[in-house]
Amino acid sequence: MKDTVLKSLKQKRVVSGQSLASELGISRTAVWKYVNQLRREGYRISSSPRLGYTLDSVPDSLLAAEIEENLQTRIQGRKIISCREMQSTQDHAKKLAIQGGSEGTIVVAETQSAGRGRMGRSWASPPGGLYFSVILRPGITLAGAAGLPLVAAVALARAIQPYTAVAPGLKWPNDVLIQKRKAAGILVEMSAEMDRLDWVVIGIGVNVAAASVQLPPEIRRTSTSLAIESTRIVHRAQLLGDILYELEEALDMFQTQGFEPLRKQWKEKSHTLGKHVTVVGSRQSIEGKAVDIDGSGALVMECAGGIRQRVTSGDLFFKGGAHG
Repeated sequence: MKDTVLKSLKQKRVVSGQSLASELGISRTAVWKYVNQLRREGYRISSSPRLGYTLDSVPDSLLAAEIEENLQTRIQGRKIISCREMQSTQDHAKKLAIQGGSEGTIVVAETQSAGRGRMGRSWASPPGGLYFSVILRPGITLAGAAGLPLVAAVALARAIQPYTAVAPGLKWPNDVLIQKRKAAGILVEMSAEMDRLDWVVIGIGVNVAAASVQLPPEIRRTSTSLAIESTRIVHRAQLLGDILYELEEALDMFQTQGFEPLRKQWKEKSHTLGKHVTVVGSRQSIEGKAVDIDGSGALVMECAGGIRQRVTSGDLFFKGGAHG
């Protein structure tokens, strides 16, 4: 009912308590209680004994009502779990997926106390960022899912681009860079049975409002945020809607046309190919020039003696030590 009150306030410039009560079939006291709940959530609502209630401003929040208003998708965001704080949106979404959570369910939090990235690393999650995970059930083979991190990266870069003065670049395998510094990252986890995917959870973290001083000291030199790079005010619910739209479009293309058209898009946006890099894996480090992305999303490197090696995982460092 609170969301219905909010919707009425957004649709009408001024609305009286009696009008709201009659429209919703509740008492004026109930209307007053819902209005006060909205005020506590950050909505600025003024009131006048003669005119009624006026919605003056909307908070930059990730409340379900604000997210729903910005959705342009068929599947992504069909169910929204929004919290002020949780340990990890990725862990919560994985639990839901294991329990049969529906495709398109998103888990979003204002902050995370134990956010994580690839290889178990912590992900700094200060207030004002965008941290969410989405459940997918693509019905493809485990081998066919290898390119999903790059598919998600293409979608994320496309969604972020209208907000920045400089087009984002992609760093293999899962980072979005602006001006050579990391602005967003992706974590893809999945489970399969008999080589058929049961579920995929894509976690995305975007540094939105963080100033340099709010970023952990160890990553300030290599990270940035949309607040630093943006040419416009960034409303996080709108940005989330844009990301989910681009992700759904990219996934549709992936399932109908395969990885190839998205591989081409990734290469066009690449900040990796053509550069001398070191990829540090769990068992070995490989040095060479990044020359291509193959049909499964693996990085192709040209090493000493012109030998080409295919790399499927690891941390990539640019020559000189830059690491996103």
